[in-house]
Amino acid sequence: MSNFIVADRKTDYLLPPSVDDWLNEDHLARYIVEVVDQLDLSRLTRQYAGRGSKAHHPATLLSILIYGYCTGVFSSRKLERATYDSVAFRYLAAGTHPDHDTLATFRRRFLGEFSELFVQVLELAREMKLLKLGHVCLDGTKVHANASRHSALSHGHIEKLEIQLKAEVQELLTLAEKADQADVPEGVDLPAEIRRREDRLAAMAEAKAKIAARAEERYQREKADYDAKLAKRAEKEKTTGKKPGGKPPAAPMPGPKDSDQINLTDEESRIMPVSGGGFEQAYNAQAAVDAETMLVVATGLTQAPNDKEQVKPMLETLAAQTRRLGKVTGLIADTGFCSETNIKACETAGIAPLIAVAKADHHPDWRERHSEPPALPENATPLQAMAHRLKTKAGRALYALRKQTVEPVFGIIKSVMGFRQFSLRGLTKVTREWTLVCLAWNLKRLAVLRLQESLLQNSTLARSDG
Repeated sequence: MSNFIVADRKTDYLLPPSVDDWLNEDHLARYIVEVVDQLDLSRLTRQYAGRGSKAHHPATLLSILIYGYCTGVFSSRKLERATYDSVAFRYLAAGTHPDHDTLATFRRRFLGEFSELFVQVLELAREMKLLKLGHVCLDGTKVHANASRHSALSHGHIEKLEIQLKAEVQELLTLAEKADQADVPEGVDLPAEIRRREDRLAAMAEAKAKIAARAEERYQREKADYDAKLAKRAEKEKTTGKKPGGKPPAAPMPGPKDSDQINLTDEESRIMPVSGGGFEQAYNAQAAVDAETMLVVATGLTQAPNDKEQVKPMLETLAAQTRRLGKVTGLIADTGFCSETNIKACETAGIAPLIAVAKADHHPDWRERHSEPPALPENATPLQAMAHRLKTKAGRALYALRKQTVEPVFGIIKSVMGFRQFSLRGLTKVTREWTLVCLAWNLKRLAVLRLQESLLQNSTLARSDG
């Protein structure tokens, strides 16, 4: 006869249940509460006026939000539902149920504070001796914007639509002026049709103005770069007395191009090429990851699909954090970040650059892996010196850290944590949301590192006792 455990859902608890009994001791939710309780949240708490009904404490709401981003629950409505359905969320909320509006308002209201909290978590990691800054690996990944690429309009398409809509408005106005409107299909409201097209024309005129403003900014940047190149060629010609070889730089063209686009849902996002082929409405999220611990130590975000201009902003962020987190000694990045300007910027900041000059051959000759490059010439440029360092055994081993640090971090954030699209819109809000994502990743990673450290210590004690 079968012997089953009886599932009795009707018997009441003899004693009131405690949320502390609901989770394992090493559960991530417990660790998030432990860390959040150590953070300085005074900048959040003092913004509450204390009037009206009692508010949920920022520590509670922050814990729910972080755990949500750790586990792929980003919607405020889903977070509210989870405080009823999920044991972990019930523990974080201590049996309370903040509504979705409270959670959404908290995230929106304190977005600007996440950068400080991000650094505080890294300070805690340093105090726990889990973070020892040395080499960091820098990379970028495209993250979908909260907008569809089908909501984008190009400047050339807008101009074609304007011609069509203006012709339709004129036709409708002509029909409206006729005493006999027999040509108008039954049920057509002419004033409403005219108004709808005029509204679209006004929206497109506003979109064209924004595209033109962007085009002017681009032209000014390209013009400055063009003038600098001309001046460099002129200086070289003056020094050598010979005309510089190669084609002279092409002068930039002012005004918008037909291909210039704007998205009507999130106008600050951009159409970007994505891995695997194709294009998506996205932002380019940047992260500097500690090579030893895989903790994200600095974040950034840009509208540019290219990574080349992202080294200097990241160096500035790392420099601003030096007093609190320590000094970075080396920066490792792929060929997308390579330029002589970036190499000089790293050296000026006292950071040794190790940036790939070109894409590596996937199947190099076996001798290359076991040999050192020829000696470096005395008059080598910083770019040549770095390229030489990349060819050494030590340089190759160091550069190999990139693939096992920053790339797995992006993979886990997207595939395990489920963060593939921003919930917010606009460059400023999206930048801060990316900081929140990396904050959640760091707590998730710290929970693993602490457990590993604890197991290592227990193993060492067991060996010493034996």
